[in-house]
Amino acid sequence: MHVVVVGCGRVGSALARTLTETGHTVSVIDKRPESFARLPSDFTGKSISGVGFDRDRLRDAGIEEAGALAAVTNGDNSNILIARVARETFGLENVVARIYDPRRAAIYQRLGIATVATVAWTTERVLRRIVPDEAAVEWIDPSARVSLVERSISSAWAGRVVSDIEALGQVRVAVVGRLGVGQVPRDNLVVQEGDVLYITAAADGLEALDALLASPPKGHH
Repeated sequence: MHVVVVGCGRVGSALARTLTETGHTVSVIDKRPESFARLPSDFTGKSISGVGFDRDRLRDAGIEEAGALAAVTNGDNSNILIARVARETFGLENVVARIYDPRRAAIYQRLGIATVATVAWTTERVLRRIVPDEAAVEWIDPSARVSLVERSISSAWAGRVVSDIEALGQVRVAVVGRLGVGQVPRDNLVVQEGDVLYITAAADGLEALDALLASPPKGHH
């Protein structure tokens, strides 16, 4: 696949390097020619100087043959404009924009532009390291109605089955991680203390889910 990467900072250069190493062709656009020094010496893609929303520069980068575009400059407005030009002018569906403001990211996701909210992503993972017991939310859909959450199983739930958790309603256990190995669970899978569950749940039901996991119904196996 051919990919256009706009922005040759730390993220863009690493993305370009990884894509070429895995067999894709890449064109990188950056308004600062000196930024291309971040690319590896054996980089086989194209390096194009200019602004990423310039249609001629995008054509030079091969956007008309591209399967994807990543807008990863250091400006939210630029990244969104680049993504919109790629989608609306060139009809490219597989577009992602890096956004620093999480509120903006949610808005643009509702418009169909996939976003990576850098600040929210980083904050979440720092919190996970310094406050490991903090309830983690891995993903929230653009409407904020459904969440994918990570929860650890306590000794209170050991010996019970996955279906006991799903009996709450509006909850599905998608993956059970055990000793570093993930599995898609059956309803009758017995959970163990220390298991890590990835659960899809209605956003307004997270409090009930956490209450259930903290104190399972007595005699319910």
